[in-house]
Amino acid sequence: MDQEQFVVSARKYRPASFDTVVGQLSITSTLRSAIVNKQLAQAYLFCGPRGVGKTTCARIFAKTINCMNLQPNAEPCNECESCKAFNSGRSLNIHELDAASNNGVDEIRDLVEQVRILPQIGKYSVYIIDEVHMLSSAAFNAFLKTLEEPPAHAVFILATTEKHKIIPTILSRCQIYDFNRMKVGDTVEHLKYIAQKEGVAAEEEALNVIAQKADGAMRDALSIFDQIVSFSGKEVTYDKVIKNLNVLDYDYYFRLTDFFNKGQVAESLLLFNEILEKGFDAYNLVTGLGKHFRNLLVAKDKATVQLLEVSASIKERYLRQAGECDVNFLYEALKISEQCEVQYKMRMEKRLCVEIAFIKLSQINELKKKV
Repeated sequence: MDQEQFVVSARKYRPASFDTVVGQLSITSTLRSAIVNKQLAQAYLFCGPRGVGKTTCARIFAKTINCMNLQPNAEPCNECESCKAFNSGRSLNIHELDAASNNGVDEIRDLVEQVRILPQIGKYSVYIIDEVHMLSSAAFNAFLKTLEEPPAHAVFILATTEKHKIIPTILSRCQIYDFNRMKVGDTVEHLKYIAQKEGVAAEEEALNVIAQKADGAMRDALSIFDQIVSFSGKEVTYDKVIKNLNVLDYDYYFRLTDFFNKGQVAESLLLFNEILEKGFDAYNLVTGLGKHFRNLLVAKDKATVQLLEVSASIKERYLRQAGECDVNFLYEALKISEQCEVQYKMRMEKRLCVEIAFIKLSQINELKKKV
């Protein structure tokens, strides 16, 4: 494919209907219900972390309420003039303002003037204001009256990653929707779908690492996926992902835990040295260890195993190692790794800080025998 024709996955596979939105079922269901029952609010506030679908849902909502031939399941028909205009990016019913770069009074006054103009096609003019928390106090004040009593044809959708920065007078005028962080499982399933569409052979463990690295943001996961495909071609393997993203292999954590559990101080320190020589950051290792001990505790109880967000083969390893570790060992290990994480930022001798923690971790079972 020519470079000019390449479209990043986040844009190419941006959902175009409520059905295709991933991981926000409660929100899309509520919005659909409001459309079907003709109970549209004057203003909505979409809150949540980056890359979870706030602006996407706002655009789908705008397209749906203007559809001239709405389907029974509250999905746009994609056939009418309004839908075609939305799909081709030439709709005059949707107006987007980025408050991060247009946060002054003048921009809001221009918007207020624009609100008075009736839509040419469809019933509603939808105004999406992204990163609305960036508006200045004066801009908020200039916006208040219009937000409270907009014309019947105007609908405002405000999007923000920082709800706490929005003044209460704005909050009280909006219906508030809190978007969830993407679950690892949902992200992996969506990546599988895209990999299949793109003809990419992808290992589930590889996609799992990408999903965890994205930290709940679908857009980040898709960007990482594109990066890996550029690096490895049409075959995305676990080894290629951890190499490209500089992520520590699960195997290191399992080996270290075995050494700690058996009291093998020298072996754990030598493995730590090997990890450093490969260019990995010691702080990331410590935080990763804390997460590893948490996962082992979760794997100890059948009721909590479902909280493990890892692939099936890695889950098997967690269950096996959890069976070999005493629960008190894991509690103490979690405490030591947490202390090390706190001290690491303050200590001058970073390596020594981690080595002391490793020695303590290797002595947990020995000290318990003496008690």
